[in-house]
Amino acid sequence: MPSSVANEGYQFQRANSRNQQNSSCPSRSASGSPAAVTPPSCGDVVDEALAELQLQSQQQEQMIQPPPAPPAAMGRSGWQVKSSKLAFNTHNRIRNIVESLKITPNPEKPMIPLSIGDPTTFGNLKAADETMKAVLHSLESGKFNGYAHTQGHEASRQAVAQYSAHQRPEGAIETSDVVLCSGCSSALEYCILALADRGQNVLIPRPGFCLYHTLAEGLDIEVRYYDLLPEQQWRADLVQLESLIDEKTAALLINNPSNPCGSVFDEKHLRQLIAICERHYLPIIADEIYEHFVFPGSKHLAVSSLTREVPVLSCGGLTKRFLVPGWRMGWIIVHDRKQRLGNAVIGLKNMCGRILGSNTIIQGALPEILAKTPQSYFDGVIDVLYSNATLAYKMLKQVRGLNPVMPNGAMYMMIGVSIERFPAFKDDTHFVQELVNEQSVFCLPGSCFEYPGYVRIVLTVPLAMIEEACARIAEFCDRHFKKDSSHSSSFIEHVLLDEDELNF
Repeated sequence: MPSSVANEGYQFQRANSRNQQNSSCPSRSASGSPAAVTPPSCGDVVDEALAELQLQSQQQEQMIQPPPAPPAAMGRSGWQVKSSKLAFNTHNRIRNIVESLKITPNPEKPMIPLSIGDPTTFGNLKAADETMKAVLHSLESGKFNGYAHTQGHEASRQAVAQYSAHQRPEGAIETSDVVLCSGCSSALEYCILALADRGQNVLIPRPGFCLYHTLAEGLDIEVRYYDLLPEQQWRADLVQLESLIDEKTAALLINNPSNPCGSVFDEKHLRQLIAICERHYLPIIADEIYEHFVFPGSKHLAVSSLTREVPVLSCGGLTKRFLVPGWRMGWIIVHDRKQRLGNAVIGLKNMCGRILGSNTIIQGALPEILAKTPQSYFDGVIDVLYSNATLAYKMLKQVRGLNPVMPNGAMYMMIGVSIERFPAFKDDTHFVQELVNEQSVFCLPGSCFEYPGYVRIVLTVPLAMIEEACARIAEFCDRHFKKDSSHSSSFIEHVLLDEDELNF
């Protein structure tokens, strides 16, 4: 027992003893003079003191005796280990849907997976020689085998600041504004967790990258979806978006260019989104990992370059443009000209301490990668993606029951499926499942992106493969399309393209 408790007990005993003595003393007479008192003998006082000390000693012995042994296992009858709420409530929607499919690819046709968002899968798109040599130089230097600053090496952050100068045209990005992360996914997680708390909500696009929901749901951060409109090149429904905002809304997340849509917002639309955030005092999380993946005729503008009023956390990285997703090198650039993020910036930087920084070998290579990879390399990658997009769009737009939306960037295309014209299938997921079983072509259903009635294909495969895949999709749709009198002629006649149409 703590000494303070024992002392309180001792003082209480003394006070109680005094009270008992006082209660035995004669009261004052009516005149106020004390009545005569016979003083106790010396022996009586000593006896009382000894008795009090003995009582205290007995009580102290009782207080320091160990408590009785608890029952075995403290009431547990066996092992009862449970997942944390965060872990249990963390779900990857794509994985959940794909694993639920009953797939047996057609053994007579080679598999064409148009579902994989890794641009290196097929071997036709490779990292630049300059990128590979930069990592070799970093490794051989022996300077980057230890820990770095949790936000990243100073020289590496400075390289990112210079590389991203277009995001802040009116002034230089400071090294302190850059946070290096373990991939862009980690950057997005840091931003969401730095701005939103349990019980708050963030606004994310629909259709949109399912990871946003995965990162938020386990922490009881509500996800509210604002709609993108396919008939308007996937621009946001501004009225519906603004109706979602309340006092618990922590941030607006903008993915531009978009996964899965391949859309690129123009300046007018970005300014409309900024105006909403300014009216409601909302910071922006900008997922701009595809910022340089833009097709001819379109232009990407960093949202941070269009506002000084609204704070923006821009997320980027090496993953897509440099074709090295496995290297896990991403970053956050803090754009907060008016210092409106408050201690959220401190919280953001504190997040870096959770893993003690990102891969230091790649950090060491960053300055050389960002400065020496030639523009001709990037142009070549865009040519492949744009050629594939154009071919797929021309072929699939002629398929009855399908409505492809031509992308303006990124590396994906969304294709509308008029599921009512395919009565053999109950939804987009069933459509995808049977497409694999019959034609060995694997797309992702729109349900993976909270947008049923569509499928998504990737555009990173070799040109011959995308052509073969689209021909198989056409054959599949021709077989299952619900024909009527207005569609009596053979579908394949409408699908076949003239050679001249494919020369682009």
